[in-house]
Amino acid sequence: MSFYTSLSGLQASQTDMNTISHNLANVSTTGFKKSRVEFSDVIASSVSTDPRKMVGSGVVVKATTQQFKEGNLQGTTNALDLAVMGEGFFTVKTTGASDTIAYTRNGAFSVDSSRNVVDAQGSFLMVYPVDGDGNVTATGEDGLTNLQLQQSSGTPVATKDVSTAINLSGTSTVNKKVFDRTDTTTYNNSVATRIYDANGNPMTMTSYYVRSKVPDATTNTASTWQVYTYIGDKQLEVGGSKAPQEITFNTTGAIATPTTPIKYDDFIPLSGAAVQTVSLNLANSTQLASAFAVNSKSQDGVAVGQLSGVTVNSEGLIQASFSNGDIVPLGKVALAKFSTPTGLRQIGNSYWSATGLSGTATLGSASADGFGSLMSGQIEGSNVDITEELVNLIAAQRNFQANSKALDTANQVSQTIIQIRN
Repeated sequence: MSFYTSLSGLQASQTDMNTISHNLANVSTTGFKKSRVEFSDVIASSVSTDPRKMVGSGVVVKATTQQFKEGNLQGTTNALDLAVMGEGFFTVKTTGASDTIAYTRNGAFSVDSSRNVVDAQGSFLMVYPVDGDGNVTATGEDGLTNLQLQQSSGTPVATKDVSTAINLSGTSTVNKKVFDRTDTTTYNNSVATRIYDANGNPMTMTSYYVRSKVPDATTNTASTWQVYTYIGDKQLEVGGSKAPQEITFNTTGAIATPTTPIKYDDFIPLSGAAVQTVSLNLANSTQLASAFAVNSKSQDGVAVGQLSGVTVNSEGLIQASFSNGDIVPLGKVALAKFSTPTGLRQIGNSYWSATGLSGTATLGSASADGFGSLMSGQIEGSNVDITEELVNLIAAQRNFQANSKALDTANQVSQTIIQIRN
């Protein structure tokens, strides 16, 4: 009998050392949760047995219990690295022959070639869809969807009107040279404005200002300038002519002509987009003694915004920012919690699956209904304490040696009995 009692102790100690070794092996595994072996003694008894004379029959491993204490947080520079502060698991959809839902505390996510947000195993991060204000529009497991970053935002609009309010210095001299946009000595000032074609492609519209006349007290009281306008390397025309457009200022320095925007002829953008027309509005421009200045400029075209960044707030709302200034909500991170998390089944890769012991997942969002909050730019490390595990390993080794000694002693007693019979 003592052989089996000692053997049960050896087996229990071996299981303990295996568990501790597994904990130590995963000390650097992101989102890993350590386990602890729990033992129970074995007693065989009946109602007729004197409780004062009962002898145990060894030990059994009652359970290997996972410890869901939070691990230390590690800062990163990736906005899609997420950590749950408190209760909850990330919900991911695994890829393969059969897509299944799994749960993890490993929040190290990145973007794949199809712009899906995935973890290191290629599993999709699951989120709830949201409207333009960030409000969740679907709930429950059927409402989950994988997060995909959109590459662009907005509808392109071709530029039609360009407005520029400038001050042309009244002390500028008349430029008598033949205009050449590549020679800065042939014009006095220039203003460049970014405009857009019908497909949202950017172009540069540049207007060159040349002073042609100064006020003459006897014959002319107006100050005259000429403006040449180019889009890229193409000069814009008015009425089929490449002649410059004249601008005049009165004696107070206010613009006298043109009184309406200069409307240029149709042109075909270099990108091959649809034919478009632009006009140049110089209202509120002045000619004062102060230096040349651009007081304001604007245009009514709209570009397609390209993805420039992603942010995740403490409630799990994921927003994408675009180069055109758009900020678009993409989804809300779905978290799961369980009535008995220690009943979850470990399936590797820092994943868990639900079992009858854990109960079904309760899904929700961060910072609501008892779920923890999210931190962006952080990942949760393993909750293994090396010092604690090494001490436990020493204790398990000692227990193993003690049971080995008991087994050896039982063997010696058996040998002695056999020798008596001989």
